[in-house]
Amino acid sequence: MSQSSQPDKPQVLRETDDAARLQACAFVRESTHGALATLEPGTGWPLASRVSLGVDVDGTPLILISRLSAHYGALEADMRCSLLLGEAGEGDPLRYPRITVVSIAQKVSSEKRAAAKAQFLKRHPGAAMYADFADFDFWRLMPQRASLNAGFGKAYALTADDLE
Repeated sequence: MSQSSQPDKPQVLRETDDAARLQACAFVRESTHGALATLEPGTGWPLASRVSLGVDVDGTPLILISRLSAHYGALEADMRCSLLLGEAGEGDPLRYPRITVVSIAQKVSSEKRAAAKAQFLKRHPGAAMYADFADFDFWRLMPQRASLNAGFGKAYALTADDLE
């Protein structure tokens, strides 16, 4: 028992290994969409929204969002966000692997917009219809850390370096 007279909490996280790193990177590299969580300006309440996901040439997640969306304003006010990736199959959705990537969002500069657009459209060619609308911008989600649940009893805490 610890000094606080509470039972010691068992260590549930596994040591991060190469297999976990590869699986985490594959989630980011291969996912086409995810759930983006942001903080609502003024209230601090969490907001979640589904976003289409691309990757930049260096593997950094890319999103394309409209200034009309709530999460755009939230990212402008506070660049902290998280991205949940993973697909559920039949039955219990918690049986399936998933990753939450804690990130800092950075709006893509006008100088780098064409390159980001080219990368994003590789995965989402239909986005060409609206990618150049004046209210849409590309954002890079710079990973800070991640939580990988690779299945029952397979939980890992990853660093930003683990995701490179």
